[in-house]
Amino acid sequence: MQTKKKILIIEDQEDVRENIAELLDLSNYEPITANNGKEGVKKALEVKPNLILCDIMMPEMDGYEVIYLIGKNPEIASIPFIFLTAKSEMSDFRKGMNLGADDYITKPFEEMELLNAIERRLEKYDKLSAKNEFEDFIQQARRYDELKDLEKNSKTRVFKKKDIIYRQGDFASYAYKIVKGKIKTYQINEDGKEFIIDVLKDGDFLGENALIQDTDRTEFAQALDETELSLIPRKDFQDLVFQNKEVSAQFIKMLSQNLLAKEHNLMEMAYDTVRKRTADSLMKLYNTYKEKSDGKVSFEVTRADLASMVGTATESVIRILSEFKKDGLIKIEGGTIQILKPDELSAIRY
Repeated sequence: MQTKKKILIIEDQEDVRENIAELLDLSNYEPITANNGKEGVKKALEVKPNLILCDIMMPEMDGYEVIYLIGKNPEIASIPFIFLTAKSEMSDFRKGMNLGADDYITKPFEEMELLNAIERRLEKYDKLSAKNEFEDFIQQARRYDELKDLEKNSKTRVFKKKDIIYRQGDFASYAYKIVKGKIKTYQINEDGKEFIIDVLKDGDFLGENALIQDTDRTEFAQALDETELSLIPRKDFQDLVFQNKEVSAQFIKMLSQNLLAKEHNLMEMAYDTVRKRTADSLMKLYNTYKEKSDGKVSFEVTRADLASMVGTATESVIRILSEFKKDGLIKIEGGTIQILKPDELSAIRY
């Protein structure tokens, strides 16, 4: 028996809310109701609905606040979201869509108009497999002919180890997909100190933020190994993102999730111990280089790069690595680090 899709209805007017619930129940959906925005956000987190219908004008928390909070939470940010509103001014449409709404229905509406909108959004998001991870999205988005053509027709380029892919302030000519290899992205402060933002591997995308935001590069990118990249031209990438509404909505939500991840990293930098941050950075590298082997993953990383990831002095990282080696968590041979006990390393809390 096919599981009914859950539709969360957030509406403060009882008659409207109950009428929609009855219609959805008759249409083989499972309606879940909330009579205000706060309750709606709580229920969205509890039940993880397949789609959200939300009124805009509500007491305590309006629809704009609801979609903002939904978009800030990676667990529910990808859920299709349709606004129900009696307002029809273009400014309201733009505000809702900019916050990540997938559709807008103006009250009063015909029953078939609502059902068609729901079915359309569910079908399109099923095709995109609305998951949080970037690679999962890309795999599903390949079903669109436009992205297939971009990947099929894109040129490739090989970079040697330590080659700079692009620099902060460069004009963003391409988005990249890593065919094989490893890349670090980083920034340099006024004192010339380097801070590593991320380490990327096969299948990851790179440099897309500058194209989406239409800005120059905001960081450096450098090859850690010999790396082959697929080059997607700026115009082709922007045409796909901004002309395909479903792809655009997914990118907006992913940018929101990336922002949350960066906020989380800043919190860790502020409050976690250097020992824990070093363990977390080693685990990030472990997961980046992980292969199907005996579980003992090795990678080459300079102490300066690792200190940049941790956000501390090189001397501090060297001292903590010595402690981890003494505890049997890692093995060190020259510039190569082997993770011997990943579970114990990831469990470090202070």
